Amino acid sequence: MDDLRYPVGKFEHEGGITTEHIAQWVDQIEALPVQVRAAVSGLSEEQLSMPYRPGGWTVRQVVHHIGDSHMNSLVRFKWTLTEDEPTIKAYNQDRWAELADYRDVPPETSLLFLETLHVRLVALLRSLSEDDLARRFIHPDSGPTTLARTVGMYAWHGRHHVAHITELRKRKGWA
Repeated sequence: MDDLRYPVGKFEHEGGITTEHIAQWVDQIEALPVQVRAAVSGLSEEQLSMPYRPGGWTVRQVVHHIGDSHMNSLVRFKWTLTEDEPTIKAYNQDRWAELADYRDVPPETSLLFLETLHVRLVALLRSLSEDDLARRFIHPDSGPTTLARTVGMYAWHGRHHVAHITELRKRKGWA
């Protein structure tokens, strides 16, 4: 692995998105809370405070970020389902990671939050029709995208951050 920033590679998907893609991605999103909990299981405070790469976030920050990012995803899906091609609000994830809750709140809070959030997120995602999945929003930085592609992006996002933690554990020899 040459690039510690992208242990599972960058998100890529070419061509059409099938119902099989969506089902697989939603299954991955549904499994994420258990995977994050397993990835941090047994880590000490010192280990939770270690960055997953030089200049990167700490394990604690990564866990809190996953919850915040997926909270934003739920809101983005709801805006897109209830408005015509909305421009969503972006957020500065690096600045959020510097706030006191990322530093001072135990990761368990975000683990519980992620478990609860994903019950709602997965229920919403499983309810989406082909027409719903074709709906678009505009991201102020990256432009228009469909909900179908966004499902894939968030499935990748979860795998990406779990790998940050599990790859750090491997490199450090933390069982």
